[in-house]
Amino acid sequence: MEESTSREKVLKKVRHALIYKTDNPFPKVDFDSPVYKPLAETPDVNFAREFTKAGGVFVYCENENELVSTLSALNAECNWHNVYCAEAEFQYLLTRAVVPFDSDEESLGKLSVGITGCEFLISRLGSIMVSSKTSRRLNVYPEIHVVIAYVHQLVDDLKDAFEAVQSKYAGKLPSLLSVITGPSRTADIEKTLVMGAHGPRELFLILVETPSNDEETTG
Repeated sequence: MEESTSREKVLKKVRHALIYKTDNPFPKVDFDSPVYKPLAETPDVNFAREFTKAGGVFVYCENENELVSTLSALNAECNWHNVYCAEAEFQYLLTRAVVPFDSDEESLGKLSVGITGCEFLISRLGSIMVSSKTSRRLNVYPEIHVVIAYVHQLVDDLKDAFEAVQSKYAGKLPSLLSVITGPSRTADIEKTLVMGAHGPRELFLILVETPSNDEETTG
């Protein structure tokens, strides 16, 4: 009975607050000005610095021809195996790089490397915004997550990323939006840092300056 009475008291206060709204007690607070100072460096440089500080591996490519060479080199150097990629535009690039890959969802449990795109790159944080439209669970399952992004996907702040994704999907947002900052890690057990506890232990971001246009990237 006492719990029910306490509940009724809380609900009564909520109803009262909804009916009799009070004036803003802080009318002079500026909610429109930026919270952060402007970036001291260009968005790509700032992103690379913050992303690397968080434990990510940053790779820059001038164009998609260089991206193909980079994928081939990483595959040979890191000895990638069980590569998974579901996005057609990146499947084509992997084919050009002679990197074997799988696209069958039934093989997700066996993959070691997942290659995806992303929504946006948040320069100030060195973070990657992914969604159910882009990552397709690949930011959780594989030991290694490789993200391919383009310079035009860079935004300054998290607020800009949310505004951009709302504009991109015209109000029909993906069912999941997530922000990745570096490889998965935890220190919950005896304060010992463990990499890859809840996701990839390695995170690569390949930033491409220009997408395909007149280059021979199709056919």
